[in-house]
Amino acid sequence: MTDRKRVVIVGAGFGGISAAKKLAGKEVDVVLIDRRNHHLFQPLLYQVATADLSPAEIAWPIRSIFSSYANVSVFMGEVTGLDLAGRRVIAGDRDLGFDYLVIATGAVTSYFGNDHWAKVAPGLKNITEATDIRKRLLLAFEQAENSEDPEERRRLLNFIVVGGGPTGVEMAGAIAELAKQALSHDFRRIDPRDARIILAEGGPRLLAAFPEDLSDYTQKSLENIGVEVRTNHQVSDITALGAQIGDEFIPSANVIWGAGVRVDHLGDWTGHETDRGGRMMVNADLSIPGHDDVFVIGDAAHVPWRDGLTVPGIAPAAKQQGKYVGARILDHMAGRKTKPFAYRHAGNLATIGRHRAVIDFNGFKLRGWLAWWFWGLAHIYFLIGLRAPALVMVQWVWSYLFRKKGARLITGQMPGETADPVTPPVN
Repeated sequence: MTDRKRVVIVGAGFGGISAAKKLAGKEVDVVLIDRRNHHLFQPLLYQVATADLSPAEIAWPIRSIFSSYANVSVFMGEVTGLDLAGRRVIAGDRDLGFDYLVIATGAVTSYFGNDHWAKVAPGLKNITEATDIRKRLLLAFEQAENSEDPEERRRLLNFIVVGGGPTGVEMAGAIAELAKQALSHDFRRIDPRDARIILAEGGPRLLAAFPEDLSDYTQKSLENIGVEVRTNHQVSDITALGAQIGDEFIPSANVIWGAGVRVDHLGDWTGHETDRGGRMMVNADLSIPGHDDVFVIGDAAHVPWRDGLTVPGIAPAAKQQGKYVGARILDHMAGRKTKPFAYRHAGNLATIGRHRAVIDFNGFKLRGWLAWWFWGLAHIYFLIGLRAPALVMVQWVWSYLFRKKGARLITGQMPGETADPVTPPVN
């Protein structure tokens, strides 16, 4: 038996990892739960989806991150419920007791009530989705090369990205560079530069969280590299044949969704109030009402900020919240008071393409090649581990000097295949 407190952290994203790091090596037992065995650097997922980087360059085994800390253990499993009164986390047929609970489950893709679109318009939240998009993109060019039907070839070379936030902007720019540069000399019967990339945004401008002049620069930059930008255009339907954008149905074999997120289950699990996106309403110390030992952080938390806004769902915010909650738990155990959480906003960053990015440092703005290099260095700085930043830097320098993408491999089951062939055992 031991008097040591146990902290259970649900989710190994930026917030969960940051909280666990704050508690690592301290006089407390930490159990970190995630349904996957790796931590993922989500901001670079679009580069996996467009064959710039491999999954191994933006993901790291959770166990290896904490291998030097005996007080941190990792439980790979999926949380299916919470018993706050009994202080239990339910993961299938396993119950994990806790003295303190940190909920950092993150968000999932929201289709705004049209969940059936998920099959034909994948989001970009994990490695599986990123590699699936990469497969779809590369297959489209291969199938267009083999097609004898001009209309089908045109459909295959139409790419639609839904959502004008950072994910949509970065994805559209990366597809344009893939088609018009990296693949431009690889085919004989088609010209990949004929690909049509459409970015659809329901609001009046791209990157709504940025100043208007940077939004304008972003749109012009995308148009300069061959992206058709359609603002004030709602997507009303998506099928395997294409998407209805405003009054026009555009045939397409590739529709990629980057228009919204939601948080699942928290309201049902806790019985507490959430906002329309499913985020949990929290106190000033990020605990939930009536439970000073249960905290919600990252994309899962509705945290008031300034001017009626909430703290944005970005990696720096989640990391700040995770570090704060780790310190809050240590203070609570020691009987010390903790100041309310105060978010420090460093700014917004988005890349558009080669030598094109926009950055807003709380009013100090950068655009163009300098912003692009700063964006790249900032992301490399935040990569976890010693090996990963070096690998990403080498890959980016290679791509920059030779205008080459990474390995453009199409893996997994191909269309028409029922299963991978199995070699019979040798007796």
